[in-house]
Amino acid sequence: MSNLKVAVVGAGVIGITTAVELQKQFRNANITIIADKFNTSTTSYVAAGLFRPGTSFSGVNEDITRVHPHIVRNHYIEKIVPIYRAATEEELKLCPGNWKYGSFFTTFLTQCSLYLPWAAEKFVSAGGNIVEQQIKSLSSVGLEYDVTVNCTGLGAKYLCNDHKLVPIRGQVVKHDITLGGCRQYDSYDLNINKYDGLSIRERCEALVPSLQNAKTVAQRVVLRPHRDTVRVEKEVQKANGKRIKIVHNYGHGGYGVTTAPGTALHACQLVKEILMGNSKL
Repeated sequence: MSNLKVAVVGAGVIGITTAVELQKQFRNANITIIADKFNTSTTSYVAAGLFRPGTSFSGVNEDITRVHPHIVRNHYIEKIVPIYRAATEEELKLCPGNWKYGSFFTTFLTQCSLYLPWAAEKFVSAGGNIVEQQIKSLSSVGLEYDVTVNCTGLGAKYLCNDHKLVPIRGQVVKHDITLGGCRQYDSYDLNINKYDGLSIRERCEALVPSLQNAKTVAQRVVLRPHRDTVRVEKEVQKANGKRIKIVHNYGHGGYGVTTAPGTALHACQLVKEILMGNSKL
């Protein structure tokens, strides 16, 4: 598909990851990322980036979600990470408190302050285009592109009139590490709250007392785009006599960094289907 034009709207971790994956699967396509916020201005930039999907995360279907909730056992990752087991009695004593149950596992971090510019550079080096522009409607983008992939996060609440999408406010404290956090449902407050900051430090220092000597270098607030379930699906709209083909990929809440690779793959499959006319819409 050498003449294929694809627009990815949104430049957070979902948009960037999806655009890079589209390049892999559509080698000769012309792929453009369109966004009004990049790098430090994105929600993804503030994320701690720990690979640890929560059992409350609701994916596209049960096979993808694999929901088997327990109190401390996480079935999402126990067969993925190198080590996952019940915590020993000695390990439970590492943190102050009368802990009775726990899990021990090894995982990794994706530091978005490094990943986002690296992935964007990789995308551009492979022939991708980046356009800084505020989008008023997806159909206006679709008039210029064969497929539009909507990765606008909380912005989709307005672009798609999606009432299922709500913000979950998060605040973190930055040292050489990130301390978090809070999950305040349906809050649009982007101001630093000193009481949230004090609460975060108090809880983290109770677990790791050595943090009491750590100096706070910054505090940041973001609004996580939560949707139950995450929306990764096809849609066809009509504008100016043209069928506008859209693939949505948004609503990951606080699990965007963790789930971006998986939902990007699913979104790419939907792009193939909608181009081949397999959409039942």
